[in-house]
Amino acid sequence: MRVWTHTLSGRLSRKSSSFSENMAEEDNQSLHNENNRVRTLRDYMNPTRTSARSCIVFSSNEYHFIFKPDIIQLLPFFHGLHLKNPYLYLREFEEVCNTYNDLNCSMNTIRLKLFCFSLKDKAKTWLQNLRSGSIRAWDEMQQQFLKKFFPSHRTNSFKRQIITFTQKPGETFYQC
Repeated sequence: MRVWTHTLSGRLSRKSSSFSENMAEEDNQSLHNENNRVRTLRDYMNPTRTSARSCIVFSSNEYHFIFKPDIIQLLPFFHGLHLKNPYLYLREFEEVCNTYNDLNCSMNTIRLKLFCFSLKDKAKTWLQNLRSGSIRAWDEMQQQFLKKFFPSHRTNSFKRQIITFTQKPGETFYQC
């Protein structure tokens, strides 16, 4: 015989005479009570971790990427330091990605999926701070990456060095 009763939260629930059904209901109530427990000040001092959405958006058919862990060891690393040339890094990164072939994914997807594994330190922080959903293709990622790590003032500095190039007295053209 089934009996209807009110739970602590005011919901109407059905009780049966079966032992297993009673145990399942008690487990459900205990889970419900744990979610509604009183939080102490200490609980608020340690907030829960929430993850932000990625800046990279993949189309629905590009989720079937078969990952081979060996490829990560081949990737060049970029730390975001001013000493390393980001153009050379991108060339090395694309060379490694071109050796990887997956029939289920385009090269665009492969590069986007592997890119986050090649960034470290300052560069990784930059990627994580990009607006969520802002990157949809490899060309967009390259553009944002070069805008950050090879800014226009650096390009202008190189242009200025080329324009103001002079040969010193006693110096051959080859030595300049």
